[in-house]
Amino acid sequence: MSTKKTAVILFNLGGPDSLKAVEPFLFNLFNDPAIIGIPSFIRTPLAKFIARKRGEKARGIYEQMGGKSPILENTEAQARALEVALAPHGNFKVFITMRYWHPMADETAEKVKEWGADEMILLPLYPQFSTTTTGSSFKDWDRACRKIKLNTPTRNICCYPVATEFVTAEALLIRTAYQQASAFGAPRVLFSAHGLPEKIIKKGDPYQWQVEQTTAAIVREMDIFGLDFVNCYQSRVGPLKWIGPSTEDEIERAAKDGTPIILVPIAFVSEHSETLVELDIEYKELAEHHGAAHYFRVPTVSVDVHFIAALKTLVLGGEFGMEACRQFRCCARRA
Repeated sequence: MSTKKTAVILFNLGGPDSLKAVEPFLFNLFNDPAIIGIPSFIRTPLAKFIARKRGEKARGIYEQMGGKSPILENTEAQARALEVALAPHGNFKVFITMRYWHPMADETAEKVKEWGADEMILLPLYPQFSTTTTGSSFKDWDRACRKIKLNTPTRNICCYPVATEFVTAEALLIRTAYQQASAFGAPRVLFSAHGLPEKIIKKGDPYQWQVEQTTAAIVREMDIFGLDFVNCYQSRVGPLKWIGPSTEDEIERAAKDGTPIILVPIAFVSEHSETLVELDIEYKELAEHHGAAHYFRVPTVSVDVHFIAALKTLVLGGEFGMEACRQFRCCARRA
């Protein structure tokens, strides 16, 4: 077995670890030029204003989750599972870095340097590439590495929208919900992803296309004749036009059609506010308000054995390499 030390860096969004951290977390989010693409002398005060304005509502959301986001603990569990899966294949250590709250890139880069990694593999917990998520995280990681002169050879895994074991994990979880929902009629499956302003997609961001490819692969894997499904997008904020259709509109339409609703968080692999509050509470209430009698939410893949196997395959260089990534419209067009 090789003695080469390989650091695997898992990237995720992050979330506040206390109610006091909510506003600083929001500030970090809205001060990211990948989120608000205006000059910093305007963006920074605007981010402070938005964080203060949204702070009270956001604190209410995190209060419903026990006063903090569970995303760090969920990501730590994924890191441990991946490290165990990689153990027979070499000297791997899995690190976590969050984009908008701790542990952030500067902290994690120091730990990787201290460990003495011979190689780094950057692995986002975003199956579908976007300049606002993976692109932003990679740029921030590069900045942190330059700051401490961490020049270790690096391989980027930019996306895996149709990775075989990821698709299998999703299909199995959805099939369980489908069997339950089918007792009440033919269900409609809503594949819900976090939305983006339409202008970002028009600039060449591949996110929406990749989300649709994920859905198509899962539908093929499920192989249910006449499956009723739709792609939709959640979490819209601000005055800009966002990609659609919106998850809210599709929930209302399904409720009025009298179909059982199955909600699938197709772009999230960890539980956090957009799943535990937005999907489980707010959207369920919306469905009931419009007369839906049956609402099922599929869990994220989290530490599902198939999903961890997909991540292991990616790390070991199987199935999807950089050439394969190019066909998913990201490496060659990344901002």
